[in-house]
Amino acid sequence: MIRLQEQPIDAHALTDQVIRKECGAVVLFLGTVREQTHGKITQALTYEAYRSMAESELAKIEADVRSRWPVGDVAIVHRLGRLELTEISVAIAVSTPHRHQAFAAAQFAMERVKEMVPIWKLDHAPDGMAEWVHAAASKGGE
Repeated sequence: MIRLQEQPIDAHALTDQVIRKECGAVVLFLGTVREQTHGKITQALTYEAYRSMAESELAKIEADVRSRWPVGDVAIVHRLGRLELTEISVAIAVSTPHRHQAFAAAQFAMERVKEMVPIWKLDHAPDGMAEWVHAAASKGGE
């Protein structure tokens, strides 16, 4: 399951959605809005997407995860719109028979989201200034 949404992400519901009786592991990754981006204070982030292309790329990532690991289920949800500090911007939930598979699949999915999906973020500073954060600039820290 993949989804782009404006509403807050319900981590508990997402976890419940991927639990399967044949899977002994569920990994949930949550990306949240943090207070600093590249050494600058962040007040909020606004996420925008090229929706049809983003959904297509998310579907490719989901299919790739399913082809690499024995996945019970996988869910990738990214939030759009303005998010305040500590709000969940992205969630990935994966169930697999064993924990090492679930951890690997979730990490792989998150890395691919950052690399492939056309979602951009506008970093709002406390002084009222806003700056688009380039995805390549955020590699390694997000």
